[in-house]
Amino acid sequence: MPAARQTPPAPDLPTSPRPPSADARIAQPLRRLAMVIGMTLSLASPAARAAETSAADGVGKPAGAPAARPAPPKPVPPKPASTRPDSARPGSTRPPSANTARAARPAATAGAAAAGTAAAAQAAPTDDLARQPAVRDFVKTMVEEHRFDEDELLAFFGKVRLVPEVLRLIAPPPPGFRRSWSGYRGRFVEPLRIRDGLRFWSAHEAVIARASERYGVPAEIIVAIIGVETIYGRVMGEFRVADALTTLALRDPRRASYFRDELTEFLLHTRDTRLDPLSVRGSYAGASGIPQFMPASIRRFAVDFDGDGAIDLRASPADAIGSVGRFLAEHGWRTGEPTHFRARIDDAARAQKLIDGGIEPRVRPPQLAEHGLASPDDIAPDMPLALIDLPDGDGPTIYRLGGPNFYVITRYNRSNFYAMAVIELAETLRAERRR
Repeated sequence: MPAARQTPPAPDLPTSPRPPSADARIAQPLRRLAMVIGMTLSLASPAARAAETSAADGVGKPAGAPAARPAPPKPVPPKPASTRPDSARPGSTRPPSANTARAARPAATAGAAAAGTAAAAQAAPTDDLARQPAVRDFVKTMVEEHRFDEDELLAFFGKVRLVPEVLRLIAPPPPGFRRSWSGYRGRFVEPLRIRDGLRFWSAHEAVIARASERYGVPAEIIVAIIGVETIYGRVMGEFRVADALTTLALRDPRRASYFRDELTEFLLHTRDTRLDPLSVRGSYAGASGIPQFMPASIRRFAVDFDGDGAIDLRASPADAIGSVGRFLAEHGWRTGEPTHFRARIDDAARAQKLIDGGIEPRVRPPQLAEHGLASPDDIAPDMPLALIDLPDGDGPTIYRLGGPNFYVITRYNRSNFYAMAVIELAETLRAERRR
């Protein structure tokens, strides 16, 4: 559930006609600080969020992994997911044990704790969701199609809360918002992710090499995606996934159907793996774990890569590494091919039509001149290409020719900015390792 949008300022708190008490004067700045930190961390974990896509690249389709439910390859039955947390069926309030919770979650940063405080503050009690017609219709479908217990599901929704902050974070940018590639890039190709990426790569070198060999994806791409998503497990989101997905399924005017499907996948996943659905934390878009997979992707692409008999994307770096590799391979990664090439614009009007046609590569190099384009790079004549634009605020737009592998990265998050940030972080990590 979670990048290109500028971090929004905290909204002004309503004023009171009476002077605030001393406690209130202290509490208001703390609440404000928690909200700012929470929003910053959510935006810093892109694929953790489907929202980033709309803000970053204007595509407006949920991403996070998977991106807007692309037509998947033939599904492969998933292995059993982790049963390490205590089991509970939908509607149960039984939490994971303290030891399990500690084992399943890396040490949280102070900022992540503040993000959780902000999320909890926004999840104000609402009318019992179980009484709402839309929820009762959803429950009826789950009972009829997936054999859920009606009373247990209604009890579960009685404990779910709508979170207004989720809707604010996932909203598209305001009119007039200008995207900046250099600003976006600076948030991800930066010292912390480079330093921690090198450490992560060294600590899990054998596992990363095995995933790269098995799935044909360069090691640096796998490492970079995990770095962009959660800073290698540092920031995985503190929203309850059940709250986030239910809020979006009921209240998102643009993509309610998509999030309803993800809520279905989430409940199937937690039932199959005996997880308490109220215990799972993630981004404001419903993505979770080290690689920030949406529930449908967990069920389709997650793998037990450490061989312990369970899939645990939150506590097992090996499972996260293997799952990222498999996700990219299943979406068509072409081993040994470049991700992109340089582009020269000879006719802006004709080139714009190619941009408007989307990011799926369809044009072959011999056709570039027809579209007002050229490239100084040596490109195989049968390589399908798309024209990628990277607007840079008041500066000139940067253009690249994206190949099939660039497109595959956008299946993780449907954003040109996201894909190029992953690629440039990967190139930086690879270069640093060779020094």
